[in-house]
Amino acid sequence: MNKFYITTAIDYVNDVIHVGHIYQKVLADVLARYWRLKLGEDNVFFLTGTDEYGQKAEKAAQDVKKDTKSFVDEIAKADQDQQDALNISYNRFIRTTDNDHQKVAQEIWKRVEASGDIYLGNFTGLYCTGCEAYYTEEDLIKGECPLHPTLKIKTLSEENFFFRWSKYQDFLIKHLETHAEFVTPSTRLAEVLNFAKSGIRDIPISRTSFNWGVPVPNEPDHVMYVWFDALTNYLTGVGFLDNPRIFTKFWPADIHILGKDNVRWHALLWPAMLKSAGLPLPKKVFVNGFLNLNGQKISKSIGNIIRPTDLVAQYSSDVIRYYLLRYTGITEDSDISLDKIRTAYNSDLANGLGNLIARVAKLCEQNKISTTPSSNVWCAGLSEAVENFQFNKALEIIWELIAECDKKINDEKPWELTGNELIEVLNDYIRRIQAIAYNLQPFLPETAEKISKQFSGKIKSAPPLFPRLA
Repeated sequence: MNKFYITTAIDYVNDVIHVGHIYQKVLADVLARYWRLKLGEDNVFFLTGTDEYGQKAEKAAQDVKKDTKSFVDEIAKADQDQQDALNISYNRFIRTTDNDHQKVAQEIWKRVEASGDIYLGNFTGLYCTGCEAYYTEEDLIKGECPLHPTLKIKTLSEENFFFRWSKYQDFLIKHLETHAEFVTPSTRLAEVLNFAKSGIRDIPISRTSFNWGVPVPNEPDHVMYVWFDALTNYLTGVGFLDNPRIFTKFWPADIHILGKDNVRWHALLWPAMLKSAGLPLPKKVFVNGFLNLNGQKISKSIGNIIRPTDLVAQYSSDVIRYYLLRYTGITEDSDISLDKIRTAYNSDLANGLGNLIARVAKLCEQNKISTTPSSNVWCAGLSEAVENFQFNKALEIIWELIAECDKKINDEKPWELTGNELIEVLNDYIRRIQAIAYNLQPFLPETAEKISKQFSGKIKSAPPLFPRLA
């Protein structure tokens, strides 16, 4: 592999993102940072951003009596602030209201139309404004959207342009059956494969009942269906149309990371659109689970929303990153709580990593030890764990190194040693800590940098990395 292009789902701007949304960005950030260390900064591109068109955004603006563009500008800025609080190292924060994105969405429309895959028709059917998606009766649970049970399903009837999605049914089934790695985990692969085999219907890709959307080329009464527009952001992000050199370097995407509510569109609609437009398909769709808070779904209606900025203000970005990466299952739903974060902070970070750094730095300071940076080596098993999306296992490996170093200190009792024997064991501890810092970089970037600086040159004590909480 000589390049790596990673994307997350882009978030609706009906409200500011919460910790459940940021989870996915942290997962993607680990991969982006890891591959930058392996391939170099210029060979990795990480895209995230906001999905700003559609009826849901328009209605949210109307509810607070604001101009739609001004409203989405505010939410997009707030979303970016939430990501920045967790040190998400994106190369571009894309907004679907960006001028270059509108051009790309319209160009893909033209290419799909040139393939004979767009036609005008009349649609009458069920629609969930929460998902911005169409449903059949069979998709609903007791007449309600499975993801937004508190929202009323609407019956829409309007003239739309349709995409010949059904034309690509056989292609999609064959692709899924011959590329088992295309959708991860395998349970999600089975899910979309079953959906494809049950019969793919053509889908409306324009709307006429509202105006907040990318205009359909040469059709002033139509705007694009939000999914048709939003999916093309992955092309816009790496310069499709505007920067062919960058686009050629990075496309196809190596991995799209997204929630299970988005898998059908990314694993079935998006490949069909790309095939129709004559473009290569992404290599992998990785589906993460949802986060629950204290056993409950995180929801505005329940009132249990927690913003990343609030968590960072109470702890730090690395503390929250650590907990999310160490104590969740990634592909399955996981439960978090403030009590669990606090427990992990004291046991793993304050008493574990922080205590090790403090005691070794003190010994080195007392003995006037200086050192040079160590070689950059991944510890055994860590690369394999990261590349298999086992971030909790990767952190377990690093914490085993921390425990081993602690044990050596307790066994060797360096405070009782002198001369060359003391220098030798202290240098051993330093090399171990430098290795821990290097391997921590994708996960806890601020902490890794602090440790690396402290253990380079003349080593001195410093304020605790993680002061213990009473």
